[in-house]
Order: sequence, then C-alpha cells, then structure tokens
Amino acid sequence: MAISTKMVDFASRSSWIRKMFEEGAKLKAEFGTDNVFDFSLGNPDLPPPPAFDENLRRLAAETGNGVHAYMPNGGYPFVREAVAGQISTEQEMTVQSDEILMTCGAAGGLNVVLKSILNPGEEVIILAPFFVEYNFYIDNQGGVGKIVNTSEDFNLDLPAIEKAIGPRTKALIINSPNNPTGQIYPAADLAALGELLRRCQQKFDSTIFLLSDEPYRKIIFDGYKVPSIFKAYENSIIVSSYSKDLSLPGERIGYIAIHPDIAEKGDLLAAMTLANRILGFVNAPALMQRVVATLQGMTVDTDIYTRRREVFCKIVSDAGLEFIPPKGAFYIFPKSPLADDAEFVAHLQKFKILAVPGRGFGMPGYFRLAFCVEDGVIARSGQAFKDAMAALPAQ
Repeated sequence: MAISTKMVDFASRSSWIRKMFEEGAKLKAEFGTDNVFDFSLGNPDLPPPPAFDENLRRLAAETGNGVHAYMPNGGYPFVREAVAGQISTEQEMTVQSDEILMTCGAAGGLNVVLKSILNPGEEVIILAPFFVEYNFYIDNQGGVGKIVNTSEDFNLDLPAIEKAIGPRTKALIINSPNNPTGQIYPAADLAALGELLRRCQQKFDSTIFLLSDEPYRKIIFDGYKVPSIFKAYENSIIVSSYSKDLSLPGERIGYIAIHPDIAEKGDLLAAMTLANRILGFVNAPALMQRVVATLQGMTVDTDIYTRRREVFCKIVSDAGLEFIPPKGAFYIFPKSPLADDAEFVAHLQKFKILAVPGRGFGMPGYFRLAFCVEDGVIARSGQAFKDAMAALPAQ
C-alpha cells in the first residue's frame, strides 16, 4: 500500500463527524436544506463582533515596509502583550508577554506543546469523552495516549486519574468547558487535581504538565465561571483559540500561555518557539494577530447561544432523551436509547436529524448534538425528534 497504514487506520477512527457532514449534504440535496436538521458540526454560525470587521478593514489597508515581513516565531511582541493582559485577568495572576506564544489555532498550539515536552513512548492522559484528534496529536510527537473515563456526570474522576499515572506520564489534557458534554470542572476539583499531580511528581521524580484546552472559555451559561487553571497547579499550560468566542475558526489564530512558575520555563519557551517553526507553522497568521490584539475581552453575542440552549434542551427533553444540560460550549450529549449509539444515530437520519455517535469522542452509548445552528433549525426539529423516539423498536 502506497499510503501509510497508520493514516488509513486514523482516517477510519476520525471519520464520524466527516461522515455525518457528507450524509447531511446528501439529505439536503434530496429534501432541501430547510427540511434537514443538521446538528453534526461544531462550526459556529454567529458573525464575529462588529469591531472585528472594522479593525480587519483598517489593518488590511496598512502599507509600508515590514507589514508582511517575518516576525519573531512566537508572535508580534505587542500582540503577546495584549493577550497576556487578558490571560492575567482570566487566571487571576500576572502573566508576562514572554509567557505567551501565538499559534495557528488551538490545534497548532497543542502540537507545539506536545512536540516540546514529549520523548518517544511517554504518556499523555486524555479524559473521555474527548476531542477525537487529541490522540492523533500525541501520536504526531511520538507519545502514547492513555484514556481515562470521567465520572457519570462527566466531572473529574480523581481516583481513576491517579491509577493511570505512572513513571512515563508526561501530561494530562483537560478541556473545560468540554466538547462534547459542556461540563465545566469546578475550582475545588481542579485544586484537588493539582495536589494529585504534585504528589505523583514527587512519587515518580518527574514533571507532569497539565494542558488546559480552552476554546469555549467564554461561552458559558447560568452564571457558571471557568476557574483559573493557573491557580490550581503551577506546571500548567493553557492552549486556546479565537475560533469559538470570536467565530473565527477558519482564520486559525490561537495562543499558548504558560504558568509564570512552570518548571524549566526558559527551556520550555525556547523549545515551543522552535517547535512552532519546525512543525511548519513558522508563526501565526500576521494579519489575524494584529486584529485579535484589538479584540481582547470581546466575544460574539453569547446570549444567542444561551437562548438556543434553552430551546434545544426543552426539545430534547420533551422527546424523552436523557442528558445533563451543558454548562458551557454549544453541545448537548444525550444518552443513546439504543445500546449501539451508531445505530441510534443512523435511526435519527431516517427522520433527517444529523448527530454524531459518542464513540467518536471515546464514549459509546451517547451522541452529540451541536446547537451552533440557526434558531429555525432547532425549532423545526422538535417533531422530528418525537417521531424518531416514537418509532424506536420496543426494548
């Protein structure tokens, strides 16, 4: 075979969301877009804040020497300073500009971090359910992903995490607010996790990094707050992007922020700066760096997501599906009424509803619905969900 057998295997494991996207295109072509209820993709549909368009036009019009020149691989210094100010507010401690690196989205940032910290065969703990590509990013850098389930309500299962940590553990990835559950890990749980990691570092005479993937930090509901990971643990690294809170997924702009007291900070920053270059990113997009520097603290109109969540939760509940209302992000993760979640998702397709099986996120027996879609799609889906549930075979 000319193609890498590993990539063939990876493609089969990562195909669920893409498969549902393709199925959706077929259904829309056959029945019309308004008659299909596509909740498969986490692709934000809200426009960026008005200030984005204004600043984009202004900055794109700038001319002169050096406007399109190379920059430091970690990003423009003034951009890193602006991001550091926002991170300092969010993390409730002072973060300096040299503790920030601008990246090609959170995906690029995670690959940069993992390239910088992993030796071949070292382990990274992933908490299920999880964003499917974490395993691939770890493999990219020669590491081994080790999956640990969360608790029944999708919170941290500290005993299970402790059991999974060993002498080859190099990092743990958390994602809060979580894709696909919308769970937010409480401050007390994060503090307990920090204590656990410190004990394990001492036990194994090692450094264990806590990587916090936070692209949904500003999309939260019901007055919940995303706690500071930096206050919980000193060997922590934040990786995030502006894909969700500013609706800029296609612009591939994000950042890495490291704790001011992280172990071997100078060497780590040097390694990440080099990784940004040799992985082929070189630096984050220049124009987008300049634009997001002007938008710190801004978000899309998250009240729209709040409204959609309320309407969609009622629809899903009225249909008889069991789920935990999300505290953040824009997903609902119900239990599958059939033992085989892929079978239930195929059943939903008969009623023109597109969802993603939970097995695609390492959690069989559930399925994901994304409500970053037009209000009308959500409203029109109510009867389809009821019809689908009524048509289930007797259990």
